[in-house]
Amino acid sequence: MNRLIETEKKIVPEILEIMGKRYEILKIIFYHQPIGRRALANELKVGERVARTEVNILKEQGLIKIESMGMYLTEEGKQLLDDLKGVIYEMKGLDNLERKLEKALKIKKAIIVSGNCDEDELALKDMGKTTAMYLRNIINDNQIIGITGGSTMAYVAEGMPDEKKKEGIVVIPARGGLGERVETQANIIAAKLAYKLGGSYKLLHMPDNIKQDDLKVMIKNPEIKEIIDMIKKIDILVFGMGRADVMARRRNLKEETINELLSRGAVAEAFGHYFDMKGNIVGEATTVGLSLADFNGIENVIGVGGGEGKAEAIISICSLKSNLVLITDEGAGRRILNLV
Repeated sequence: MNRLIETEKKIVPEILEIMGKRYEILKIIFYHQPIGRRALANELKVGERVARTEVNILKEQGLIKIESMGMYLTEEGKQLLDDLKGVIYEMKGLDNLERKLEKALKIKKAIIVSGNCDEDELALKDMGKTTAMYLRNIINDNQIIGITGGSTMAYVAEGMPDEKKKEGIVVIPARGGLGERVETQANIIAAKLAYKLGGSYKLLHMPDNIKQDDLKVMIKNPEIKEIIDMIKKIDILVFGMGRADVMARRRNLKEETINELLSRGAVAEAFGHYFDMKGNIVGEATTVGLSLADFNGIENVIGVGGGEGKAEAIISICSLKSNLVLITDEGAGRRILNLV
């Protein structure tokens, strides 16, 4: 494939630019369907005339259909979108970038999607879908899957195909609730993922930033104790990688406390701890659910995070576990290599 791409570059240099543009159009339509021409033009940041020309070409090729509600991808369009993903992947040299990341971070595996989540929500959705497909391929019967909250994890659940091939799957939240958005709470995401997998789920009805005294009382509740015990038996963990400052604000910490953490070099938060870029603990937070010791004992761990702004947090968390699988984006991957 690489040789073919290099040949195409020499004979028709503009072909790769055109291919990349039409791949982007198909991707926008897929994630926003039904979508109108004006909305498509806005997403592409081009005029409606340019958008109309491209749409007509894709329609003539049978890749999209236009209805009163807007445009949709045809089945052929969906298949081509999947095929083009691999071509774009090789065009950008993302396979080479993955190998460099694995070596630099000393981790089991790196998987990179095209784009930068800080600039493009479609890259975030791609990252979620890629994580879902990887997770689907490693699940076995009678396993416990733990998942954290956050917008990235919400896209993982959304991107999981409706397939019920495994038996005895239980999905649980790996930590308590955090933040105000209901749709990004770990409980909601766990329930949605369980439905997609045809499994069952358990819910943890506790906020993650509960006071220590209240925590001691609540974990005596049999239902809460049951899921806390299950968390210690997680077979596969899928978690989002959070920046220290962002997570601290989601925990409603005072600004002076956040500034103190940052002055100590905190760049990441996970499992009740704040870490510097070398993975050293520089602060702690009361948390419900998965502990750092539990995390260290899990065999299959998938860490997900993208965007240049999360590069330092990703480096930090990856330093905690060598058998970690990292799913990130091109923006974060290139920034990480610059830093390490």
